[in-house]
Amino acid sequence: MQEWGISVLFEGRNFIRLLEGLWVTLEISLISVFISVILGIGMGILMSLNSRIMKLVCRIYLESVRIIPQLVLLFLAYFGLSKSFGVNLSGEVAAVLVFSFWGIAEMGDLVRGALSSIPKHQYETGLAIGLKKRQLYQYVIIPQTIRRLLPQMINLVTRMIKTTSLIVLIGVVEVVKVGQQIIEASRLTVPSAALWIYGVIFLLYFIICYPISLLATKLEKRWEV
Repeated sequence: MQEWGISVLFEGRNFIRLLEGLWVTLEISLISVFISVILGIGMGILMSLNSRIMKLVCRIYLESVRIIPQLVLLFLAYFGLSKSFGVNLSGEVAAVLVFSFWGIAEMGDLVRGALSSIPKHQYETGLAIGLKKRQLYQYVIIPQTIRRLLPQMINLVTRMIKTTSLIVLIGVVEVVKVGQQIIEASRLTVPSAALWIYGVIFLLYFIICYPISLLATKLEKRWEV
């Protein structure tokens, strides 16, 4: 075992530390996803309104988020805010702010797309048969919107979980950072440690993200009919 480097995983608290780092990754991801879903739905509704100004503002926000890499946003939030405005943010808070900022824009666009994909005649038919506007949205529009939105939203969640690996660059001790620390501590005694450590990190990401992606695929196929 020593020759292959797998023993590094079971030395001291190394494996437990990896799991603790994974929890930090999940914690940041889940908080960001929660904020993104709540505020993103509101943004999507605003983008669907017949207001040119509102659409323009939302479009500028969305395109800005898509153009600027998440890593640059992380550096701006963590280093830029502290130097320019004297705001002392921890790496975790900066990460939540950036991923929420990104997620709200992406979620808003998904909601807008789901709402605009519903044919206009369904609105007209619902009102024609005597449904009130609240009933129309409750029984016709919202259920169809959720069916269109949910698979794409789940895919966004997996993207956010995987992208959190960038936060290692602003000093957050998550699973990748813990892996680097373990490798650095054992690189002289166990040169092959990196292969095993990063292999385990890959496996941990796979265990989390694959079931989520599988769920999105199943829902998409189920609701295609």
